[in-house]
Amino acid sequence: MGGWALSFLSEADFKAHVRATIEKYGEKLDPFDIKRFNKNIIDPVKLIFDKTVYGFDWETIVGNEVFRQRDKANNNDIGYFHQRIFQYIGHCHVPENGREGGWDVIYQDEAGIELPGGDVVRRVYVEMKNKHNTMNSASAGKTYIKMQHQLLQDDDCACFLVEAIAQKSQNIKWETTVDKRKVSHRRIRRVSIDRFYALVTGQDDAFYQMCMALPAVIEEVVRCAEGVKAPHDTVLDGLREVANQAGGQDASMAMAVYMLGFGTYLGFGNGQAELF
Repeated sequence: MGGWALSFLSEADFKAHVRATIEKYGEKLDPFDIKRFNKNIIDPVKLIFDKTVYGFDWETIVGNEVFRQRDKANNNDIGYFHQRIFQYIGHCHVPENGREGGWDVIYQDEAGIELPGGDVVRRVYVEMKNKHNTMNSASAGKTYIKMQHQLLQDDDCACFLVEAIAQKSQNIKWETTVDKRKVSHRRIRRVSIDRFYALVTGQDDAFYQMCMALPAVIEEVVRCAEGVKAPHDTVLDGLREVANQAGGQDASMAMAVYMLGFGTYLGFGNGQAELF
């Protein structure tokens, strides 16, 4: 990889954090068979609509659905990555879950932290979100009230809602609605993750630098880690086996898919439901 490019994060710490994030994937790296594929019962009609409308073959549509199920579960693991990387960055502290007010990150600098507008504080309390649109109005209101309470307890702080996937790069006053009233405060701010990296490291492109280093580090960790390898899924093999028993035609594959969700429904059963 050549010389290490990140001055704000050591190579050893970054590799350790990437390794810990991959380990969080855990059982999601286990192969999918038909039983696991259909654990929460897929919607066969949607699957067949998607296959036909998008012009996919069975291998692609089944692979997409397996990926979707894994991806849904992996979002929390990427949240872990975004949050806990700050334990390795100067002046930042990541509390244990539920401790110290339940904040995701606490950034403290006795020399002072300058906010847009000129305010200077010594502490920033962070609530971190993966994506800008994941909070409903009730959740946003609850988070805002939590931040208001923190400001009342500590007059030398600010509170940030940091978004990994924000609508744009920003560090702005957070305006939201609490009890049907619009509220805002100059020390309660909505901040994209690139701006938070810039603030805590003093380097405007720190998040960019991390992103550029990330692919090679993930590749190296996966290559060197024991037990981390791409899973071999057998869902399609299982569906083909059922389809072959019924004649091996495309329509038989459709019936095999129908059996995933409708195996006990009238007209579908024929004693095959136990296969899944």
